[in-house]
Amino acid sequence: ATNIKNPDYFHKVVDCQWACPAHTPVPEYIRKIAAGRFDEAYMINWKSNVFPGILGRTCDRPCEPACRRGRVEASNLERPEPVAICRLKRVAADMKSDVKSMMPKRSSHRNGKRIACIGAGPSSLTVARDLAPLGYEVTVFDRDHRPGGMIWSQIPRFRLPMEVIDEEVGYILDLGVRFEQRHVESMKAMLEERFDAIFVGTGAPKGRDLDLPGRSEASANIHVGIQWLASVSFGHREQIGSRVIVLGGGNTAMDCCRTARRLGGEDVKVIVRSGFEEMKASPWEKEDAMHEGIPILNYLVPTAFVHENGKLTGMRFDRVVAQFDDKGRRKLVSAGEPEQFFPCDDVLIAVGQENAFPWIESDAGIDFDEWGMPRLDPKSFQSSLPKVFFGGDAAFGPKNIIWAVAHGHDAAISIHKHLEGSDLLDRPLAGMSLMSQKMGIHEWSYDNEILPEKRHKVMWADVEVTLKNVSMEVELGFDPASAWKEAQRCLNCDVQTVFEAKLCIECDACVDICPMDCISFVPDGDEADLRTRLKAPATNTSQDLYISKGLKTNRVMAKDEDVCLHCGLCAERCPTGAWDMQKSLIQMVHATELECSKRHAGAALVEA
Repeated sequence: ATNIKNPDYFHKVVDCQWACPAHTPVPEYIRKIAAGRFDEAYMINWKSNVFPGILGRTCDRPCEPACRRGRVEASNLERPEPVAICRLKRVAADMKSDVKSMMPKRSSHRNGKRIACIGAGPSSLTVARDLAPLGYEVTVFDRDHRPGGMIWSQIPRFRLPMEVIDEEVGYILDLGVRFEQRHVESMKAMLEERFDAIFVGTGAPKGRDLDLPGRSEASANIHVGIQWLASVSFGHREQIGSRVIVLGGGNTAMDCCRTARRLGGEDVKVIVRSGFEEMKASPWEKEDAMHEGIPILNYLVPTAFVHENGKLTGMRFDRVVAQFDDKGRRKLVSAGEPEQFFPCDDVLIAVGQENAFPWIESDAGIDFDEWGMPRLDPKSFQSSLPKVFFGGDAAFGPKNIIWAVAHGHDAAISIHKHLEGSDLLDRPLAGMSLMSQKMGIHEWSYDNEILPEKRHKVMWADVEVTLKNVSMEVELGFDPASAWKEAQRCLNCDVQTVFEAKLCIECDACVDICPMDCISFVPDGDEADLRTRLKAPATNTSQDLYISKGLKTNRVMAKDEDVCLHCGLCAERCPTGAWDMQKSLIQMVHATELECSKRHAGAALVEA
């Protein structure tokens, strides 16, 4: 039988939360939005992902491809789409009131331990947020004059307004976290300052270049993408040539091309060596660029920068085709056609980022691998020098903001455990509560109606206006009515079908009424065998089956969680109450909760 008391079981059923690196309880905050309780929705987000307003505009959205709505509607809509989870997060941020009174208070005591966070990006700020309330004296260092790291230096203002960054970074500084503008140039010097622990969250600050013919001669008009975006954020660059080529297929390339359009680029194009579908950029990032009239040209490999007397005039490209071997591995080979020439005034290179640690001396006690990455314990983020931890892009290479936040939470636990002298690998388990949603006969405390609504679109400002202003936000977010409608599309996957075998009379009424044919009563067997004998075969092996204890007829109830709509019809139909709809709330443990639980346990022992 399935052990539903294991927090991971129902956690995996809530696909969006399981896919989120920070494990944000998505259905819970969406219900709050639907009820107009925006402050509560914001704080649910803030506890887990730290930057709801920022992420509501910029997150890579791993939750949305996992969303059940996009899976179970396949037969109903031509293009089934997930709930707009990310943009609903923004709704909570945009429509909340002043939530400062709901934030943790600055610690009234100090524990005498000092923490240095090098780099003021999302990972370092998360570490600081989790440790400051415990009495640690946390100082965040960054060479830039304001905290935020790549959040403010590399993400354009037309996607993320500065006031949103300042507000959410401000909540962290209000906890007593100290920010110091300093370009850290020596790890050994930092170690001499006698910090009890050091967290390195410096990101992946080095943009990859292209060593092609003509690169050095035409360097004045060839720019590395992330450095160029930073120079725009700093106000150092306010214009670019009218003809611009952007090289690369990731999100940085999309930011570069859209920024170039706002700085005077009239003929801006993105040129990529891969196919359109293989591009690393998020689908919505590509759509946004094309919406602004920027073409994306695929399967073109750059071969040379063309110049006249040091003045860039264009680039040459070789057209390639994709070939696949018998294992499905792709190789790009020349199509054998004449090279293509594209004229341009400027080129932006956005072909990737790398880590760079020139300030960490080779004899500082921190080991690096052959790729120049720190050797870390993958669970604790601890380096070979026990008091030094890494996180975010600095730990395992470029990812995204939500992963940096998740790393920060984990690293904060490790730092706390290290300074407490406890086992860093003894990680706290998530908690889970189950609460019946029954309010009466055939009545639930949540809205279980499932409507075949298409995904609602976020409003945009007029393109002709926004292209003239590099700081004007393009997306306007949902209005209250659209937010409510989009929130109704959530299937409440955290409201679970809980089965009590001893109450079942095996009438099979639940089998008959289930719209997805996901409930079966069959002779027992191992899970692999059961999957083939259900009313509808359960093909997604990454999602466990829900298998009951043995019933009176020696059968078991076996349910395919992967396609369940959480509609509650089985519980409404059951004559004996063997089925119940229970909300599962997963509580992830951060450093602050870890300390609180320890104090509560200590108090209980004293009382005993």
